[in-house]
Amino acid sequence: MTEHHEAEAGPQRLASALMEKSALTSDWLPAYRRVPRHLFVPDVIWPGRAGMNRQDHRVIRSEEPGVWWRAVYTDAPITTQWDDGAYTGPGKGKIPTCSNSMPTMVFSMLDALSVEDGDRVLEIGTGTGWNAALLCHRVGPENVVTVEVDEASAREARERIREAGFHPVCVVGDGAKGYPQGAPYDRVIATCSVGKVPRPWIEQTRPGGVIVSPWGPTYGGEAVARLTVGDDGTASGHFVGSSAFMRLRAQRVPRRHVREYLNGRKWPADGVRSLTKVSPDDVGDWVVMFAIGVQVPEAFPWMEEYDDGSYTLWLRDTAVTSWATADYEKDRTEFEVYQSGPRSLWDEVEAAYRWWEKQGRPGFERFGLTVDGDGERVWLDSPDNPVPVRRPDGDG
Repeated sequence: MTEHHEAEAGPQRLASALMEKSALTSDWLPAYRRVPRHLFVPDVIWPGRAGMNRQDHRVIRSEEPGVWWRAVYTDAPITTQWDDGAYTGPGKGKIPTCSNSMPTMVFSMLDALSVEDGDRVLEIGTGTGWNAALLCHRVGPENVVTVEVDEASAREARERIREAGFHPVCVVGDGAKGYPQGAPYDRVIATCSVGKVPRPWIEQTRPGGVIVSPWGPTYGGEAVARLTVGDDGTASGHFVGSSAFMRLRAQRVPRRHVREYLNGRKWPADGVRSLTKVSPDDVGDWVVMFAIGVQVPEAFPWMEEYDDGSYTLWLRDTAVTSWATADYEKDRTEFEVYQSGPRSLWDEVEAAYRWWEKQGRPGFERFGLTVDGDGERVWLDSPDNPVPVRRPDGDG
């Protein structure tokens, strides 16, 4: 299709798709129309795919205008920066570090925020500026504070927001610290994920206020938490749906290469061999990874794929003391496992998976999160039913 056709038809096509999914509600439709997505997408992008954390090849607006417009008005995320801006080449960098989020996710999170006219809103992660501009239209720019850690992204977003006619408070800084000068807030929304809700977010939210943030364990799996702040400084609430956001920079976890775990030796090195009836495929879904990650702290997986469709699931701990592998081959009923170190990581993962099965294979909507003076606890169905955390010493 031509650039002109996409520019004309794209916004309405996307609006219809979002409304059919019940992501875009009638109270956010005026903001959607007043704050079109294309004003907040740069000329150089890497279009994503709905429901997948993968990016297509680079698209430059001046070279492929029709493709650019089509990407903007598709319900999919768009990567706009790699490796904190260090990578600027024609291909792809290692880690995507800024994006214009999937529209379904944008409006689902805004709906979960439950803003009312005149609410004071703190946004963590300005990104390209679209979410902040939508909030400005809804509650008034004088009531919006948006914080972005990347100076270049913050500068470009501020320009886009102002060109759209809004002048919120735009702050360059560490989002984990919030922005106490503008507190208290009625609502806080994060457009990056966390593994621990920063205490300043709670302290800067009034009692009864709402925090909406993607939350996920180190292992993987992630969902949007909707927390209500209590009079006692606690925050608690259910998860409201799956998500896959870039991590808050202050909470990124460095991941060491497998060679550092093998200490120069060839696999399986000193690994102890065993067999399991749990397939590595059984533990790979997003919600299963979430349930495992909550129970198995400070560990993460990686899949090494082979040409014949088989693969090795690697497990490693962040302390660089333990590793495990589980080999997947089609049509097998038993799978070979090797484990090394003080933690038996596959055993931990398998026990966590068995727990999830025993609970009836719960989805994200059955889980919740409480943050208080004792830390954070993920629970199932109610706050008095915490998910067990399996310690390295084997205690659950």
